[in-house]
Amino acid sequence: MLTLILAFLIAVILLLILILKFKIPAFIALLIASITAGLIGGIEPLALIDTIQKGMGGTLGFVATVVGLGAIFGAILEYSGGAQSIVNFLLTKSGEKRAPIAIAIAGFIIAIPVFFDVAFIIIIPVIYSIQRKTKKSLLLYAIPLLTGLAITHAFIPPTPGPVAVAEIINVELGMVIIVGLICGIPTLILSGLVFGKYIASKIYIEAPPENKNQINFENDKPIPFYSVLTIILVPIFLIVLSTLVTSEIINVNSNPALKSFLQLIGHPFIALIIANLLAWYFLGIKRDYSKNELNKITAKSLAPAGTIILLTGAGGVFKQVLVDTGAGSMFAESMSNIGFPVLLFAFLAACAIRLIQGSATVAMITAAGLVAPLLNIDSMSSWFLACVVIAIASGSSILSHVNDSGFWLVNQYLGMDEKDTFKSWSVMTVILALTGFGMASILSLF
Repeated sequence: MLTLILAFLIAVILLLILILKFKIPAFIALLIASITAGLIGGIEPLALIDTIQKGMGGTLGFVATVVGLGAIFGAILEYSGGAQSIVNFLLTKSGEKRAPIAIAIAGFIIAIPVFFDVAFIIIIPVIYSIQRKTKKSLLLYAIPLLTGLAITHAFIPPTPGPVAVAEIINVELGMVIIVGLICGIPTLILSGLVFGKYIASKIYIEAPPENKNQINFENDKPIPFYSVLTIILVPIFLIVLSTLVTSEIINVNSNPALKSFLQLIGHPFIALIIANLLAWYFLGIKRDYSKNELNKITAKSLAPAGTIILLTGAGGVFKQVLVDTGAGSMFAESMSNIGFPVLLFAFLAACAIRLIQGSATVAMITAAGLVAPLLNIDSMSSWFLACVVIAIASGSSILSHVNDSGFWLVNQYLGMDEKDTFKSWSVMTVILALTGFGMASILSLF
């Protein structure tokens, strides 16, 4: 038992040293840490190769497909101007006084198919424009936007983080979407709108001078808002519907053919293929994009997706080493004996890894690997397991600081010094994490 504890303690320390000191890519660092834990934990060298293949293959069979399809979908939405259409519509309907609410909702919706940093860069010119017009602090609009983006990015599939965690701990994506939405709305209100209004009254930030060469998206061919929204919501609706049918909350047992059909089109693979075909036609072909242009957009989108896919696979290897060494069952028994809540452990594990090495994705995947062996899948409901996913997602979002690329992205685009970035962005991520975990804890009781 002592050897196994030592093995994984050394592995986690080694992982952090490789990432922080030697700047080794997280994918390679996770593999090295997993191999180290396996060898010290007693797995034979040749058997360890099988463990690596099993962990990588078992995880990526699902995640690679979902993340790849999601990346293509998001790229078409980005390049077509669909994201801008959502922002413009919501701002038109909300008016100047309710602009922070509109921006928060826009961020929440757009980050479903589009990566956090890409979505932020797309929308930030709109935020600048509003600030120049109202003369209020840029933070009044930026914090709600960032909160909406961060919540969806961490809580709601098909974004890569929750997809990876859901696969590692074996829970349906539809249930994660439902729980993520329920937890996300109050988190958005508290950390985005309430805190955004407060911090804007304390720190005044102006938008940078207008760039005359900047593309004016409003003059591009407009895309109807409801068309874009429908395309985004189609895969989410189908996945959730399939989950409700499978769990028999919607009972169609009297019609087996219908049940099978709904489960088929609601599987994340099929739902995202349908969404991609809709986006390809309505946001691409119908807007006079050539097939070659669309192919270039899709090829470009797979570069960042590839990094996330490999990182997730390495996380699967780490989990498999835990299982094959017997450390997972040992941890589970120890946690059970001391009565330590699984949900709290999931949150704290993600917090610790996030604070030390900065990457939310690494924190989510590593924490999921540590938590998975503690879960009794047969006796735990999908609802509870989805709450575990949100607890991990919340912990991985906490206190973005100087070791997180997101900290510097916000710092540069909002034109703040480090002190004000801590007071605004970093504090917001703490409120987001604590509120998200609090909501997940409450929901887990039902």
